[in-house]
Amino acid sequence: MSRSATPSSVASSSSWSAFLKSIASFNGDLSSLTAPPFILSSTSLTEFSSYWCEHPPCFAAPAKESDPEKRSLLVLKWFLSTLKQQYASRSEQYGNEKKPLNPFLGELFLGKWEDDAGVTELISEQVSITNVPTGTHLEGYNAQKATFSRTINTYLITLPSLHIEGLIYGAPFVELNSHSFITSSSGITSKISYSGKGWLSGEKNSVTAVVYRGDNEKDVLYNATGVWTKSFSFYKGPAKSNGPSTLVETYDAASSPAPSSPSPPSTPSTPRVPSRLGQGKGRVQGLAEEVLYRPWLPDDVLRDLAPKVGLGIDGDADKTGGLWRFDREKEQQVKAAGPPSPDEIATIEQELLGQ
Repeated sequence: MSRSATPSSVASSSSWSAFLKSIASFNGDLSSLTAPPFILSSTSLTEFSSYWCEHPPCFAAPAKESDPEKRSLLVLKWFLSTLKQQYASRSEQYGNEKKPLNPFLGELFLGKWEDDAGVTELISEQVSITNVPTGTHLEGYNAQKATFSRTINTYLITLPSLHIEGLIYGAPFVELNSHSFITSSSGITSKISYSGKGWLSGEKNSVTAVVYRGDNEKDVLYNATGVWTKSFSFYKGPAKSNGPSTLVETYDAASSPAPSSPSPPSTPSTPRVPSRLGQGKGRVQGLAEEVLYRPWLPDDVLRDLAPKVGLGIDGDADKTGGLWRFDREKEQQVKAAGPPSPDEIATIEQELLGQ
């Protein structure tokens, strides 16, 4: 007995084929294409920053560790623990990767996690006219009741390159490739290498990493190996000595579901605002351009740490509409002011949105 495809599956396959053909024949910037509804996610790009905070114990653990080498290992563990939700959660939930919604200029997503690890706060803001750059500020607090001590380390984290696989089959998913780095003011660096399933060998979502001192990658303090969507293990010393005696711990990403954030969804705070954003877009962009061309003061952290991982002190400013800095003073002003009143919302709608 033969099985026939359902009308919905046939329609979906037809729509996907038509979309691929439109991409193949398109001349110009692909970002200007309008994506069909069936590959669009309901999640704004500003919300992606929350993936970095969804495991508060992992995020806060480095603050409790006094040894700089172990602290760097904990930062590596935290970063690897975020990859599954960042890059695989949509394909696992929907069966294929979804394109996130493009945030509008000034859109905010706020997150707050409270548990035994302490309080973790997230502020994510769309800071550029273009759709790519998003400013994120992560803050964790942890202290002992009896005694208090702290060690301040600053970390510079680069993000992995990625590509989309499974397009031909109508089930696209993200695969990470190449390398990314985590370097710190303590002089310890982690190099993370990503690979996928090849024609003859390899496994999907594979990852390896080494933690080393200074610029000497052969001076391996710890190494990690595994699959970032499943589980990965950390070992002391180089990979050639991996075994039960050097195993530090194994993290199971597949059995560590991310907790939901109690924070509200990304702003605006009233349903009326989204429908009016387009009408005031020109004025908002004009104000942003004034800020964009203000002289940029060099970031001391970027200046000190970027050369360790092959980055320039100007980052990718030419691709990200400038370099954006978190302003703690403005953060405190916003927190002190609280949510806008109905009169303030009306004023914003009138002055910025032309209503």
